[in-house]
Amino acid sequence: MVADGDIRVVHRGGSKINSREPVITSDSRLLLCASGECVKVFSTSTEECLHSLRAHTDLVTGVQLRPSNHLQVYSCSADGTVRLWDFTDGILIKTYVIGYPIHSMYTSANHEEVIFIVTSVQSDKRSELFQLVAVHLPQSGDQLVEAREFSAVLSDVSSNPAAIAFGRGGEYIASAKSLQLEVYFFKKQKSYRFFLKEDNKKGGKNTFTCITCHPKDDCIATGHEDGKIRLWRNFNHKKEYTYSTLHWHHTEVSSVRFTPEGTNLLSGGVESVLVQWRYNQESQRDFLPRLGAAITHIAVSPDGALFCTSHSDNKITIIQSCVKVSAVIQGLVKGESVRTDLTVDPRSKAMVLNGKPGHLQFYSLQRDKLLYNLDIVQQEYIHELGLQQFEVVKAAFSATGNWLATVEERKQKVAELELNMKLWQFDEHTQSFVLNTTISAPHEDWITATCFCHATDSQTTMLVSTSKDRHFKAWQLSAPAHTEDEGPSWSCDFVGAYHGLVPECCCFSADGSLLAVSFQEVVTVWSPSSWELLTTLSQPPGAIRNLCFGRLSCSKYLLGTTASNLLCCWNLLTCSLEWSTSMDVSLLLADPLSENMAAFCSQAGCTDLFVFKPTEPRPLFSYKALCSGRVTRAVFAPREETLESCEESSQWLNRSQLYFLTPYMDLMTFTTRVEEDRLMASSKQLVIADGVAMTPFYLLLGKQQHENRDTVSSLSAERTPLPQASAAIKELLQTPAHVLPSTSFLCSMFVQSLLISVTDSREENKYAEEEMESEKEEGDSEGEMESSTSRPKQVSVGGQATESAGPPLTKAQVRELRRVKKLDYSWLTGLLDS
Repeated sequence: MVADGDIRVVHRGGSKINSREPVITSDSRLLLCASGECVKVFSTSTEECLHSLRAHTDLVTGVQLRPSNHLQVYSCSADGTVRLWDFTDGILIKTYVIGYPIHSMYTSANHEEVIFIVTSVQSDKRSELFQLVAVHLPQSGDQLVEAREFSAVLSDVSSNPAAIAFGRGGEYIASAKSLQLEVYFFKKQKSYRFFLKEDNKKGGKNTFTCITCHPKDDCIATGHEDGKIRLWRNFNHKKEYTYSTLHWHHTEVSSVRFTPEGTNLLSGGVESVLVQWRYNQESQRDFLPRLGAAITHIAVSPDGALFCTSHSDNKITIIQSCVKVSAVIQGLVKGESVRTDLTVDPRSKAMVLNGKPGHLQFYSLQRDKLLYNLDIVQQEYIHELGLQQFEVVKAAFSATGNWLATVEERKQKVAELELNMKLWQFDEHTQSFVLNTTISAPHEDWITATCFCHATDSQTTMLVSTSKDRHFKAWQLSAPAHTEDEGPSWSCDFVGAYHGLVPECCCFSADGSLLAVSFQEVVTVWSPSSWELLTTLSQPPGAIRNLCFGRLSCSKYLLGTTASNLLCCWNLLTCSLEWSTSMDVSLLLADPLSENMAAFCSQAGCTDLFVFKPTEPRPLFSYKALCSGRVTRAVFAPREETLESCEESSQWLNRSQLYFLTPYMDLMTFTTRVEEDRLMASSKQLVIADGVAMTPFYLLLGKQQHENRDTVSSLSAERTPLPQASAAIKELLQTPAHVLPSTSFLCSMFVQSLLISVTDSREENKYAEEEMESEKEEGDSEGEMESSTSRPKQVSVGGQATESAGPPLTKAQVRELRRVKKLDYSWLTGLLDS
C-alpha cells in the first residue's frame, strides 16, 4: 500500500470567493479575494482572473492592502503565515512566519509595519476564545522571516472578520461580540465596553453582527440580528455615549461599510438589496435591488469609484457608485445539497452539477470559472419557505456530448409525484443546449438512475433509466418519421423488469455491448442489441448500491458495492465472483482514461480513499481521513496536459484529476509535487539584491544586463568596454521609474551596446580577404606607413597630439590598422547627434 506523502488535498477548483471581504486596489482596476489556498486577482472591467497568488498550504483567511505601498498586498492563512505579494506581477516578496493559525487580519496606515491578527487562545480548553494581537513585522532582507514580536490588544473578540474595524486615523479599534461593543484607544491604552440587552420590547434580537467606523468622524456603525443599524457616538466616555437607530432590513444585517469620504453608509443582508444611507441625513436612502442572492460582505475602493458585494451564492458583484452593476464574478454556486451526480461535459470539459434553483451550472475546472447556467425547469423560482418546487435530480451526457438528459421532480404533500425527463441537444450555432424532447411521467415512481451508452462507434444513441416502479426503460434516438423539417426525437425502445424487484442502478460497458442493472440483491446483465438477459450475478447478500464496469484491460470485470458493506468484483467471462472485500463504500468511480478505480469508504465518521486496479490485490494509493462525514459526489476530470510523474503514488493522477464534494459542500481535489513545482515555476519568487533599487526598468533589463556581462568577460581585454560598466548606467538603474531620462537617451545607449557587442566570428571571416590585400601592398613606402601609424595614435588618445613617438609597428599590426581605417563610422555620428 502506498502512503500519501507526495499528494495533498487542496481547495483548488471551485473554492469559495465569498468567505472573506474582497479588496479593491487604489486605482479600482483590480479586485483581490481569498479563494481556497490562494488569492485571486480579478480585473474589475473584464471579470477575468489575471493571477492566482499561490504559496499558502491552508485556507487563506484574509487579504489586506499594504498601507505603505499601494502595489503590494498582505495575505494571511490558517497555516500560520502572512505573505507579502506584488499583486500586479503575481510575485511573492516575503513570508512572515507567525506560528499560529490566523483567522482574520487588519491593517492601518497609522500603524506602519504592524498588522493586527485574530488568533485562538491556546490555553483555554472549555470553549474556543479568540484574541486580537498586534504583530510587528521585522525589516529584513531575507525572504523567510520569523515574526515573534507580539502584543495583545483585545483578549476576547469574535471570530467573525466583520466584527472588528479601525476608527478615525487609526486612533482606536472597535470590536463587537454577542451583545458587547468594546472600543480600545491606543494612546490611552484603555478600552471601554458597552452592552445591549438581549431582547428589546418588540422581541427583536440585539446581537451584534457587523461593525464599521467613520473615516473622518468619531462614529461607529453596528449591524444587528433584528435588522437594525446603530450609530454610536461619544464612546470615549463610558457613561455619556449615545446611539441612534436606523431600520430597513427585516432580518440580520450582514455587512455595513462607510464610503472613503464618510458621506454615505452602505448596508446589506438577505434581501439581496444594497442600501445607501446619507450620513447625518439618514431619512434619505437609495436602493440597488435584485442583486440575486443574500449579501455577505461589502467593500469600497479607496477612491470611492467602485463598490463590490459578496453574495451567498459564491458571487462578487462590482457596482459603479451604487448606480448600476458593471461586472459579476461568479464562482461555483454551492447550494444546500447537490441532487445530481458530478459529471463532466465531454465538449467543454466542464464539471456539471446543480446550480441556481432549477438550473445546471457548467463550471470550468481548468479556468476555475463558471461558464454558464442552463435553465432546466424553465419556471420562475418562488422564494417561499416550505413550498415544494421542481428540482433537477439527474443529469447525464452522451459520449460525444451532443445530448444531455435531465430529470426533474416535484412532490406535493397532497398531490401525486410529478416527473419530467428532458433531452437536450447541443446547438453548434448558439453553443448551448436546446430542448429537444420532453417526456412527462416517464415512470410511475421516483427515478433512481440514468445512464447513456458511451460507445462512440454505436450507430444509435441510447439512454436507460431505472425507477422504483420496478421497471427500467431504454430510450432511443429515432429519425423523423413525417416531414424533413422535424429533427430527431426520442422514444421508448424497451421496458425491462426482473421478478418484480426494484432496480437501483445501471451501467453500460465501455464498448456498449453490455448493460448491467441491479435489482436489489441481483445483478442482471443484458444485451442492448437484442435485449436478451444474458446472465445474473447474486452471490453476495445485500442490496447493490453501486455498479461500475472496468476499463481498457480490465473491461472483463464488473464491480459493485452492497448494503452489507462489501466491495465485489465479478469476472464476466466466467460469470463468477473474482474477489470481495469488506468495506463500507459510499461511492465507487471508474477513471474513463485508465484502468484505475476509486472507492470512497466511510470509517469512524471520516472518509478514506482507495485507488486500485481490479486485477491487482493491493491498492495503488490510499488516503486516510480524507474529510469528516461521507463523500457521495465525485468525478474524474480529464487533464488538459498529461503529467509526467514518475512517482508510483501519483501516477494515477497523470491523465485525470479526481474532484469530490465534502458534506460541507467544499469542492476538493488532489495535487501532486509535480503540479506544485510547475505552479511555483510559473510564478517565480522575487529575490531582492542588496543595495539595488527595484525599478521597473531594472526588472525589464536585468536579465539582459547579466547576459551582456557574460559576453564582456568572454571578449578580449583590448575590446572597448560596454556602456553598462559606466557610472552613468549604474546611476540610471538606481533612479526611480518616474524620473527616468527620456526614451531617446535610453534608446541611443541601448542601440550602441548592441552594435558593439559582436562576436569574433565576423572578424575571422574577413581575415582571409584582408590577408590577400596585405600581400599586394608589401611594397608601400615608409612615409605611408608613418602616416598610417600616426592616425591610430591620435585616435587612441582622443584626438590630442603626442610629442613622443612609439615603437615601430609589426606587419600584423599594420594590416589590422588598415582594416580599421576602411570601416564606415558614419552611423555613429548620426546616433550621437540624436
